[in-house]
Amino acid sequence: MQDEKQQGNEANTDPAAAVAEATPAQAEQAAPEAPVQAAPAEAAPPEAAPPEHRGRGPRGPRGGGGGGRGRGGGDRGGRGRRDDRRGRGGDDDGGEELIEKLVHINRVSKTVKGGKRFGFAALVVVGDGKGRAGFGHGKAREVPEAISKATAAAKKAMIRVPLRDGRTLHHDGLGHFGAGRVTVRTAPAGTGIIAGGPMRAIFESLGVADVVTKSVGTSNPYNMIRATFEALKEQTSPRSVAQRRGKKVADLLGRGGASAVEAEAQAEAVVE
Repeated sequence: MQDEKQQGNEANTDPAAAVAEATPAQAEQAAPEAPVQAAPAEAAPPEAAPPEHRGRGPRGPRGGGGGGRGRGGGDRGGRGRRDDRRGRGGDDDGGEELIEKLVHINRVSKTVKGGKRFGFAALVVVGDGKGRAGFGHGKAREVPEAISKATAAAKKAMIRVPLRDGRTLHHDGLGHFGAGRVTVRTAPAGTGIIAGGPMRAIFESLGVADVVTKSVGTSNPYNMIRATFEALKEQTSPRSVAQRRGKKVADLLGRGGASAVEAEAQAEAVVE
């Protein structure tokens, strides 16, 4: 009897035998489930590294750069406004190279309670060497800043002067401003620039190679330059005069005693 009970207990504890004796539905329920292998996951793309802030600390309450130092936004560290001003200064002349000449620097002083306060005034002439020139005046507490102000003013006030053969003026001219009176005369090739002081700087930046000038009345550089520009503004070319009068350039040049052939040749040689 004990042997039969022991065999019955062994039969009950044997899972394989129990499964074999059970019905097919019971066998499916009793059969252990096979572990399901998960499909290999695709490699996730690497996440972009967070941008590094150039600031020295956390963002300030004003939403500016790091460290709460400045008021500018982004990664400029609170100094974006000054950098923007520097970046815009290089496009004033449209990318062309200009000839800049410093004519005169004047230092003035103002006596205050603590001593003397100095200031500087600069006079600058700029030109492209191809018939355009201008002058400007700037004041500041420092010399470089005064020069930069005068240069910017000169670039805005440039005028175009017609040149004959790209080297000299078309005709003589007179100009005066205040006490300054100047005379400018055309000259043959090889003469050079016969001018002194501020007037030489104007013709060198203008691109004139041959000219004769004379200044009387004053040696003030401001009045001399203004008088010279007054004389240059009166310069005209034969082409512009012929267009204004409805004639041909050869007709105007032939009135000086030249033959028709010479007048035609001179008319074709006129650039402006």
